[in-house]
Amino acid sequence: MTEWITLTALSIAAAGFFVGIVVGLTGMGGGALMTPALIFLGVGHTSAIVTADLTAAAIYKTGGAITHAREGSPNLRLAGWLIAGSVPMAFIGPYLVDALTDDPADLEKTLKLCIGIALLFAASTYALRLYINLGRVRSGAVMPDDNPPIRPVPTLLVGMLGGLLVGITSVGSGSVIMIALLMLYPGLSAVRLVGTDLVQAVPLVLSAAIANIAIHGLDWELLVPLVIGSVPGTLIGSRIAPRVPQSVIRRGIVIVLTMSGVALLFKAGLHPFGEGHETLEAVLVALIGVAMLLLVPLVWGVLRKRHGLPMFGAPTVSEIESLGAGRSGHRAPTTGDRDAGTS
Repeated sequence: MTEWITLTALSIAAAGFFVGIVVGLTGMGGGALMTPALIFLGVGHTSAIVTADLTAAAIYKTGGAITHAREGSPNLRLAGWLIAGSVPMAFIGPYLVDALTDDPADLEKTLKLCIGIALLFAASTYALRLYINLGRVRSGAVMPDDNPPIRPVPTLLVGMLGGLLVGITSVGSGSVIMIALLMLYPGLSAVRLVGTDLVQAVPLVLSAAIANIAIHGLDWELLVPLVIGSVPGTLIGSRIAPRVPQSVIRRGIVIVLTMSGVALLFKAGLHPFGEGHETLEAVLVALIGVAMLLLVPLVWGVLRKRHGLPMFGAPTVSEIESLGAGRSGHRAPTTGDRDAGTS
């Protein structure tokens, strides 16, 4: 028993717990946060980390999907079309990467490169989602429609892209697919979007996990503490979510995703200053984080002004997300509603 209680296991459990809290607070996909966290902790090979993260996600996403299914929030027809595209590609993805090289060192670099790109993609899709919702909240042009006509071909393609991304990197289930659904089916309410995404995500991550386990095996010393930490963290995050300012957390996540993505690109062998300049690369990553911390609020304020809203104030980020996803027929909060919070 004591051989399981090690500093490494405690580090994995702690990382799982804190990432679980963030996932519970925001609903953002855990893979985009957990995978880079474990890579930077240095607790195992990247392939083992991706496999363990996918397996853990299959466990805790199942609980969320069951809850939403009982409440009747998922659009099952839409989820079915997504699953038809995502599950085969999630299974094929790991085999495609494995076919690229039989050198473990090259495999590590390839996976880190793919994950770095996926993290930058996830950060940009969240920003795009928020901007789309901003326009919809302001214009009120989209009427709610929780049972829209299914568009089979684009929905299948979205599933295929998301499945391939998740199968290779474990990133994308809750970010890339969500923004695509928002663009294809703008009338879906926020709860319908989340429920549909969770239902399709369970077979998606399970398929990706099975393929990765078949190729790389499953590191139980990674998986067990990861599940032990992430499950209670997610439950706690969900309980305290109503009392925590969402806008600050979500902006922080976008910054962390961007910094992690750039850092992983450097680890994959993309050295802008040449090899042997790790200190300069670390400084560049830090400067990117500082620049985003200072510039993102200003850029967001300018975009709000372009839509006829005050640079800061209501509607808040959380209000834009809840109203923008399928509730655009409602009045957008105005400057007279500023007591609702700050952006």
